[in-house]
Amino acid sequence: MSRLRVGITQGDINGISYEIILKTLSDARVLSNIAPIIYGSPKVLAYYKKAYNSNIQTTTISSADEAKPRFVSIINCNSEDIKVEIGKSTEIAGLASYQALEKAINDLKNNKIDLLITAPINKNNIQAAGFNFPGHTGYLANEFNNDGHLMILMNEVLKIGLVTEHIPVSKVSEIITQELIFKKIIILNNSLKNDFLIRKPRIAVLSLNPHCGDNGLIGTDEAEKIIPAINQAKESDILAFGPYSADGFFGAMEFKKFDAVLAMYHDQGLAPFKVIAFEDGVNFTAGLPIVRTSPAHGTAYDIAGQGIAEEQSFRSALYTAIDIYNNRNFQYDTEKNKVNIEEIEKIGEFYKSEE
Repeated sequence: MSRLRVGITQGDINGISYEIILKTLSDARVLSNIAPIIYGSPKVLAYYKKAYNSNIQTTTISSADEAKPRFVSIINCNSEDIKVEIGKSTEIAGLASYQALEKAINDLKNNKIDLLITAPINKNNIQAAGFNFPGHTGYLANEFNNDGHLMILMNEVLKIGLVTEHIPVSKVSEIITQELIFKKIIILNNSLKNDFLIRKPRIAVLSLNPHCGDNGLIGTDEAEKIIPAINQAKESDILAFGPYSADGFFGAMEFKKFDAVLAMYHDQGLAPFKVIAFEDGVNFTAGLPIVRTSPAHGTAYDIAGQGIAEEQSFRSALYTAIDIYNNRNFQYDTEKNKVNIEEIEKIGEFYKSEE
């Protein structure tokens, strides 16, 4: 595709979002085959361009249809009385991030953009704007009527999917079931094949309890839920292995033997991931009909406005989204051609039988 329309939501205007967006899009190589569209505030964009002495050329457009390749466009989603307060969580910032996200999602649904990169939001101040979800992932799943999604944190060497996301640790054992774990394994396996073109993925499944429950001395989740789910996956011709105790698994770098890891809860997967891959980590929502990624970090209020934020995670999110989009199209074309070949062969067999 000659013009890939990439939507970018501004995130929290008081954090590092505009800094990492500007740094990423200032590289001409990034712009070579895409038409980036920022959903946000031209006023705020101008403020940060001046603050960071950015000479990047931007233009305000009223519709994504007006975006041009190799040019950075912005669609105004906020009122003119918007106010930047660097490093602070404000209701105005929450409303601004929600308005940008809402507009971008609407354009995504209407095929006005091809994929979406979401800059970090503040999960507290956005609630005041009517955003009743613990993060982007749940919101996207709701918007696309999808209960078969999976949060994946990834970089070049490690992909970690989460069975549960933003819930209290005290509720994890109650929520995970054999059915849920099996469902997440299927989503992860399908994503590895279709989004990353891995023909026969190898998936490691982590235990919930220390030492895999020690034969029931520490817990029974492994025997009652996790192992049956792994066996069910194997019966479905999925290469799932485990369960593995998380401490030993990551301590011994066992993840290098697998294409992906499935963790039972948020910090079990994200704590080691951010140690291993914090600088270039990407958050990807698998299982949705659309492609959405984000950097694997937050608003970083503590360094906002200082010009020292690293953009590598955001850049990786952009490149990852483009790769996944292209991989899905390749997979679709491959399946389509396969069907066409099969149809041709059937027609040929028909004429042979008539001879």
